[in-house]
Amino acid sequence: MSENKSFYISTPIYYPSAKLHIGHTYSTVAADSIARFKKLTGHDVFFLTGTDEHGQKIQEASKNAGMEPKEYVDGIVADIVKLWDVMNINYDKFIRTTDAYHEESIKAIFKKLYDNGDIYKSHYEGLYCTPCEAYWTSSQAKDGKCPDCGRELKIAKEEAYFFKMSKYADRLIAHIKANPDFISPESAKNEMLNNFLLPGLEDLCVSRTSFDWGIKVDFDPKHVVYVWVDALSNYVTALGYLNDEPNLMDKFWPCDVHLIGKDILRFHTIYWPIILMALGLPLPKKVYGHGWILLKGGKMSKSKGNVVDPIELAGKYGTDALRYYVLREMPFGSDGIYSEDNLVARNNADLANDLGNLLSRTISMVDKYFGGNIPDLKQYDEIDNEIIQMAMELPLIVKDYMDKYELSNALIQTWKFIARVNKYIDETTPWVLFKNEENTARLATVLYNILESLRFIAVMISAAMPETSAKMRVMLNIEEDIMTWKSVQKFGLYPPENKVTPADVLFPRVLTDEEKAKLEKRIEKENNKKQGKAEEKKEVKMEYSPVKEQITIDEFAKVDLRVAKIIKAEKHPNADKLLVLQVDLGFEQRQIVSGIAEFKNPDDLVGKEIVVVANLKPAKFRGLLSEAMITAVGHDKETFAMIMPEKQVEPGEAVR
Repeated sequence: MSENKSFYISTPIYYPSAKLHIGHTYSTVAADSIARFKKLTGHDVFFLTGTDEHGQKIQEASKNAGMEPKEYVDGIVADIVKLWDVMNINYDKFIRTTDAYHEESIKAIFKKLYDNGDIYKSHYEGLYCTPCEAYWTSSQAKDGKCPDCGRELKIAKEEAYFFKMSKYADRLIAHIKANPDFISPESAKNEMLNNFLLPGLEDLCVSRTSFDWGIKVDFDPKHVVYVWVDALSNYVTALGYLNDEPNLMDKFWPCDVHLIGKDILRFHTIYWPIILMALGLPLPKKVYGHGWILLKGGKMSKSKGNVVDPIELAGKYGTDALRYYVLREMPFGSDGIYSEDNLVARNNADLANDLGNLLSRTISMVDKYFGGNIPDLKQYDEIDNEIIQMAMELPLIVKDYMDKYELSNALIQTWKFIARVNKYIDETTPWVLFKNEENTARLATVLYNILESLRFIAVMISAAMPETSAKMRVMLNIEEDIMTWKSVQKFGLYPPENKVTPADVLFPRVLTDEEKAKLEKRIEKENNKKQGKAEEKKEVKMEYSPVKEQITIDEFAKVDLRVAKIIKAEKHPNADKLLVLQVDLGFEQRQIVSGIAEFKNPDDLVGKEIVVVANLKPAKFRGLLSEAMITAVGHDKETFAMIMPEKQVEPGEAVR
């Protein structure tokens, strides 16, 4: 039997009365990445998201805003759609519970459950949390407060319809035990069994009469359907269940995975499966309750005033940098701590330095050494086999993690390969090969392997970072037919003699708060110093070292001054006063050992352009070869400054 290649993934439909924060973004970005990866691997994907727009808290919020409920939610839903656009969310359907077809289905679902004898009328009196729209027993409540949000519970008393939850409890328990992957992670499954199912389920109140903003019960219109019955059913109403929308039930139901926050596990793993059992529908294959993105003070919430705005972050750092951060930093299933400092660190280290620098230095070498297109020459070496083997294994490793929804691990493995390709460049030293024409075939082979590795990387990150992948495809100048899953089953599909396309850097390095503070302090000190010098100009006479013996213009011409870009900087392993710099001269890369460790922090130097003496005879300093010399002024921390071009220029430009 052939594999069923359809795949259905959903996120929760979001409550629209509060501004979405980065935690909600995490859920949808994760779902989007999974959906994109499934499409990449040949699945016919249906990705659903949307908004949950009924209920008492919506009615109260709209009243406080002086608006009708529908008018109120329309404006907020527009902002949510805009957010998903900013975050590059490629959903297949956006459902609103105020959509006419959904309301039609909910009325039919409620009637069907009533006709089946699963719903009956009675009176409700008990504890209710309006913000969570959840009912609680006295044993579940904690000191009269909601176990989920900690707010005060209210006593609710009204006529209501009830769903016979207890009728299906044993069947659901049996299903969970027979399908160990139905609820993930394992801790979530244990919580649902031990805290809710095994102690015994009470019948669930499924209608309200104390407010009217909801879907009316067809045969008893003073009642509105309980918001969770309304909201949860979106997963099938979007597929055309009991309505006139295109019928996709046969193709996509049961859902492959409901991706949800752990705070709504009870509704998705108890209420929803029981509703489906009563309707005679299959249960979803998996409900995955991921953790929260927390701040140091705890969970983000509008009431606490600690909401982190994803639109603001995307504008500041870029959409793909934010997508990468939330997927890489948060191990799926566990809570993660949000920190803007960590976001900046990931941008600078993983994106700007590891990936961005790998691409830019490769494009630069191909452009400088071969005019942008590598000749179709091959001269392989043993060292090439490791990089080729690692590239071939990467898609299988990434797929295994993505199939288990371990998105962070999938990215970690991809970045291990990126690190290996960077190391391969250092091992093969293309700038040295370039010096000897006899090495042309070997140089072409090395650069081809790097370009082909970049093609693999562009495909592997396309689900998590679609914009970056697309930019890489343009810079590598490759067609979409070799950006497919099938194309990364073979190494060597990068077109020979293909011309690369130089472009702007993928990820500009971002100054940390500490770096900004240092820069501001330095500027302030320099300004103060200038002002002081101006006041003392008449009194203080500067002493300069004597001018050296005069030289001719021909003698000066022998000194080859070039602009070099620092791509790596670290302390000398055997000398405290020395720094080891790797610099890009455009036509090649070199190492410089310089005694500036007491003046400069290595991390502050990466990305800077400086003037170097390029034709100085190489010499060793404490065991490490130095192939050029920096130019600088000053002799202490106060006066030291490296000579830099006034504006950004191409590495390798001659100083005249």
